This record gives sequence, C-alpha cells and structure tokens, in this order.
Amino acid sequence: MPQSYARLWCHLVFSTKHREPLLRDVDVRARLHAYLATCLGNAKSEPQIVGGVDDHVHLLFCLSRSISLADLVIELKTSSSKWLKTLGTPYQGFYWQAGYGAFSVSESKVPDVTAYVRGQEEHHRRFDFKTEFRALCERHGIVLNEQYAWD
Repeated sequence: MPQSYARLWCHLVFSTKHREPLLRDVDVRARLHAYLATCLGNAKSEPQIVGGVDDHVHLLFCLSRSISLADLVIELKTSSSKWLKTLGTPYQGFYWQAGYGAFSVSESKVPDVTAYVRGQEEHHRRFDFKTEFRALCERHGIVLNEQYAWD
C-alpha cells in the first residue's frame, strides 16, 4: 500500500507538579486550554477538546501519524509551561508533573469522552484528581504503581 492511514484517538491527562491548584484563574485556564489545542494543531494532531480544572488537564485528540505520543507530550508540556511563566509572578514557578496518562479511545466513544472532559468542573466537585486517575487507569487495564504515580 503506497499510502499510510491512521486515526488514533488519544485521551491524555497530566497534572501540575504535586497537583498544586495553580490554574484557579478561570480566564488563564481557558487561555491555557486554547494554547494546548493550538499546540496540538501545530503538531498535526487534531484537537477535539481540551479541558480540566485547577490542578490538571485533559486533552482528547487524534494523534498525527508523524509524531510519537512521547514527543508530543514533551512539546505540549514544555511549550505550555514556558507560556504560562510569561503570565506573571503567580506562574513563575509553574511546572507540570513528570508523567502522564494516555488512553486510547475508540471512534464510537469520542462523544462520551468529549462530554466527560467538558464536565470536569462538575466531576471534580465529587472526586479529586488521584481518585479520577486511579479510575481511568483501572478502566483501561493499567496497574497503577502508587509509589511512582505522584510527584
């Protein structure tokens, strides 16, 4: 086959370092989500939705066939962290956690995951990030090693 085709939906989740609630400002958070969506687009990884709350983000996107997930995550975190630091003193010490969670999403489940990301504010009135991340890992068959999962 002379052409290559791929449509790989990915639900990516990562938090601020030590889950610090540094993204409390709703305007800054919205701008960050837009920035991350732009970064995805620049990497030819079609963004569906970017959302989250004050201590983490969720990104649902179609991964480009020309970049590895690991390289994309490095670009997203590095670029957005540098951008946040330009917003002034409250963000000068901003860092993302070292790791991330990435989960495959079937085409038929894209609307469900989109709604899930859109409902983060409501969801996190009942559950913290650790509880959410544990559930995501369990749902996707990932054995979470708590000793190394949190930084």
